[in-house]
Amino acid sequence: MSSKQPHRSPGSGGPAIETAGLVKTFGDNRAVDGVDLTVPAGTVYGVLGPNGAGKTTTVKMLATLLRPDGGQAHVFGHDVVREADTVRGLVSLTGQYASVDEDLTGTENLVLLARLTGHGKKAAYARAEQLLDAFGLGEAASRQVKNYSGGMRRRIDIAASILNTPDLLFLDEPTTGLDPRSRNQVWDIVRAVVGHGTTVLLTTQYLDEADQLASRIAVIDKGRVIAEGTKGELKASVGAGSVHVRLRHAEQRAQAEEVLRRALDDARIQLEADPVALTARVGESAAGAAGAAEQASRALAELARTGITVDNFSLGQPSLDEVFLALTGHPSEPEPPQDADLRKEADLRKEEATA
Repeated sequence: MSSKQPHRSPGSGGPAIETAGLVKTFGDNRAVDGVDLTVPAGTVYGVLGPNGAGKTTTVKMLATLLRPDGGQAHVFGHDVVREADTVRGLVSLTGQYASVDEDLTGTENLVLLARLTGHGKKAAYARAEQLLDAFGLGEAASRQVKNYSGGMRRRIDIAASILNTPDLLFLDEPTTGLDPRSRNQVWDIVRAVVGHGTTVLLTTQYLDEADQLASRIAVIDKGRVIAEGTKGELKASVGAGSVHVRLRHAEQRAQAEEVLRRALDDARIQLEADPVALTARVGESAAGAAGAAEQASRALAELARTGITVDNFSLGQPSLDEVFLALTGHPSEPEPPQDADLRKEADLRKEEATA
């Protein structure tokens, strides 16, 4: 979704996005249940949550693809319902799935979109060449997109979204399914886009992605914002720190879990995939870094006293994984879509088709 740039961000210095009590329902399912957001202009704002949390539905309302059932939403001060045409001139959207034509080459896709958005033929080819080179796709410009790798498809999708440098770019889970190298390439592109003045609203289910890119993060679960703030604020909200333990013997992990829970005032214990690793969140009673260090020292001494052999022991700031677990009560790993998710997506597509 991209459009010729007839507008620029208002010069008032106001937020890029403001929502109040935003609601969207699909039958009995309240997919978005009163979302309040304020997104500063010129930043990457992360919307973090698992599958089915309401992230994509929120983005589609903000991008004028779905009509809200309640609440209000403004993009650079423009109402997404009453001033939808103006909003469309300010935004661009890269969804979860490739929106380019797989039977066309990279150049043909970008030239087609450039011509549709008002570029002359010469200017369209020049802009396509510029973007393909900038996104590392110059050598693949004459190849059909269906022969691109997953990472290359995401890059050309984003290139198509910024043909006309939007004021606000929605990136809806842009790195889902990509390998680590391709994810890093997409992250570099996002940073470059923001460096040129575009505001990015990034939805993701990857905590490290939000940690890497976003200056502020809203955590959404079951259609509601359950926490919002900077990375530091979110991490500080769940305790003073986290104790990371690596044992020498896997058979001692259950005993170590009990020792840590007792020594750290009933701390929540997270068992890692590694059978000799545990993470324990230092409780709020730690009263800052000094209290957290004291609790950690007590825990290490207790582990030694009970004969548990520790190969590595460290105290650090909570990770976003721990923040998510503390806020929602379940881990952040994406879950496979369930029947309810599939029905919701079908309803969403039906509404789009009839809008």
